[in-house]
Amino acid sequence: MSDYELSVPAEVDYPEIREQVRALCADFPGEYWQKLEDEPPESSYPNEFIEALTAAGYLAALIPEEYGGAGLPVRGGSVILETINETECNASPGHAQMYTMGTILRHGSKEQKEHYLPQIAKGELRLQAFGVTEPTTGSDTTQLKTRADRQGNGYVINGQKVWTSRAAHSDLMLLLARTTPADKVEKRTDGISTFLTDLREAQKQGCTITPIKAMINHNTCEVFFDNVPIPGDALVGEEGKGFRYILDGMNAERCLTAAEAIGNGRYFVDKAVNYSNERHVFGRPIGQNQGIQFPIARGYAHLEAADLMVRKACAMFDAGLKCGAEANMARMLASEAAWELAEACFTCHGGFAFACEYDIERKWREARLSRNAPISTNLILSYLAQHVLGLPRSY
Repeated sequence: MSDYELSVPAEVDYPEIREQVRALCADFPGEYWQKLEDEPPESSYPNEFIEALTAAGYLAALIPEEYGGAGLPVRGGSVILETINETECNASPGHAQMYTMGTILRHGSKEQKEHYLPQIAKGELRLQAFGVTEPTTGSDTTQLKTRADRQGNGYVINGQKVWTSRAAHSDLMLLLARTTPADKVEKRTDGISTFLTDLREAQKQGCTITPIKAMINHNTCEVFFDNVPIPGDALVGEEGKGFRYILDGMNAERCLTAAEAIGNGRYFVDKAVNYSNERHVFGRPIGQNQGIQFPIARGYAHLEAADLMVRKACAMFDAGLKCGAEANMARMLASEAAWELAEACFTCHGGFAFACEYDIERKWREARLSRNAPISTNLILSYLAQHVLGLPRSY
């Protein structure tokens, strides 16, 4: 090799991890996921898949070694999630654990880290639920209505969360609630606290979890809190500063879910190219037609560009740099590229794209979801306009 030839360190792309993840996912083909689609919401969670990921250590990848994890950076976690979605599998039933545990790691007490992180790493506890969104506030998190009122040495929770994915299949929830009324704080981001809530105990004392039947099998729920007591040591960090803790974790969430979208994009490229080469109409492969090949090629170019932004955002996060703009751009560009390729793949498959056995429609729905959740494209554009370009606040 020339002294001047670019050499990319293997750990940047983690080829061994990619190979191992693909091998694990091969045990969960499309038929496994199709069967879950036919189940009611309360029994459609891919428990076997999540248990396999846990046993292999992938869901504990970002937990430091001292607590039983692999101690990988966010880039390592993004490779795992990307590779899962590149196959017929779906990483979303397990991805929250990677970014929710980061809030405990960065802002939790010594006791919380030592008590919870090893159990999460071993799979003895699941931390898959993230209680933020509410019916009346949506993305306007600072206006949330859920309250945590002091009572003795603990708190009492009242309120409602919605689109809380995996709540019915999680032992713990990272919950955001207001501890000081909005009209009694200087900044609307103040007075909000983060709690590590034990859902097993909460459901015995006034917490109700109701699955939502939706277009995509995302195991999402409504969660109701009716005078639910929680101990004081459930508080993460300082009271009233929880919104900042959540924002910190959201940059990791943006990076990781952007990588999932890259994986979905690669799935669609592979399926579209293979089908367009194999399918012959009018005596020629349909991939010979520019009307088929141009959308795939354009989407592929956009996917590769998005992948570079994902890598940049992960690198900045892992270096401890401010990366809000980069993480948001990575999320937006990756979701748009994945959706563009989903459409191209759907189109080239024609009527067969609607057949569940091909898995195209299922992955197509996953790609569409990424345009809305965990953050919509419009909110990202508003963020960039205000915080990067210096334009007036639009909301």
